[in-house]
Amino acid sequence: MSSENPSQSPEQQLRKPRVAVVFGGRSSEHAISVVTAGAVLRSIDRTKYDVLPIGITTDGRWALTADDPERMAIAGRTLPSVEQIAESTDGTVVLSADPGNREVVYSEPGSVPKALGEVDVVFPVLHGPYGEDGTLQGLLELSGVPYVGAGVLASAVGQDKEYMKRVFTSFGLPVGPYVVIRPREWERGADAAAAVRKKIVDFAGEHGWPLFVKPARAGSSVGISKVDDLAGLDEAIAEARRHDPKILVESLLRGREIECGVLEFEDGPRASVPAEIPPVTAHDFYDFEAKYIDSATGLVPAPLTEEQTAEVRRLAVEAFEAASCEGLVRADFFLTEDGGFVINEINTMPGFTPISMYPRMWQESGVAYAELIDVLIRAALRRSTGLR
Repeated sequence: MSSENPSQSPEQQLRKPRVAVVFGGRSSEHAISVVTAGAVLRSIDRTKYDVLPIGITTDGRWALTADDPERMAIAGRTLPSVEQIAESTDGTVVLSADPGNREVVYSEPGSVPKALGEVDVVFPVLHGPYGEDGTLQGLLELSGVPYVGAGVLASAVGQDKEYMKRVFTSFGLPVGPYVVIRPREWERGADAAAAVRKKIVDFAGEHGWPLFVKPARAGSSVGISKVDDLAGLDEAIAEARRHDPKILVESLLRGREIECGVLEFEDGPRASVPAEIPPVTAHDFYDFEAKYIDSATGLVPAPLTEEQTAEVRRLAVEAFEAASCEGLVRADFFLTEDGGFVINEINTMPGFTPISMYPRMWQESGVAYAELIDVLIRAALRRSTGLR
């Protein structure tokens, strides 16, 4: 109930909380965010919450969209976009930066701006930069609007794989070998590219081929290449840099891919049953197409021993706490051939598509999809914005 937040006015406490589901965005994961939003809109309990869908176009415009989940799904191999469901090509939604005013205003050129009412909480189902990385969270902090999920710091740490690994290492969590190539390394004169290439080749000499070359601040396996030898390196670097000027190179960890969800309840974060991503025979690794187009499925629960299950759940909650997360996290691990777990990364806003692992793990843990959304919204309504 909205009365859980003591900062709300009496009028807010008498009506249903109003949830703005914000999705889309400027990142390369725009389409997956739209699909996620469609699943949330389809399942959110309308008897408990009023819902306002707000899409962010690929060029960053906030737009009113149709509340039509069916138009937000992947059709065959065609990905959806905010532009396809926006109510106007020119209209813009504005959220006040005044923390005493949570009113959303809609305006179109040549028309009087129209107030759409106050928003009690934002459910930002954005993936990648300009949404999942702390930028939107900062805007919502300035506006004084509670929101689902991690705060500014945790969102930024969760988005940047380099600093995520540095945080985990500082807390004693096991991470695999990696090397980072920063943008300025490309700017050191005519020999910069050769120096970068040598840095990666030296890393391969120490840890072996194959390598994974990936954007440092992207998700959904976008821009990732598996490189088996020197011949494919330049193309992999170019692909990663197409999505992010900073890239991360990781060695192959031989073992099983295990995932675990963390969800914040009133008494603190808890871990779900884990899942396993089996080898994907039609793909080189669990890439974007395997996840979203060809509908690769995981094993839920993962076939682990009781001791392994307990350990990965413990590590998932430790990762959640280490990065100062809130709301939810999906933690991804490798169970290596020597029997130990290595954390690969966390995702502070994992996908909520019908085939996404995070909801499936919680379903198996006894939390149905609609209840999962409700737990997340209630957790956001309990929190204030600002320092906490």
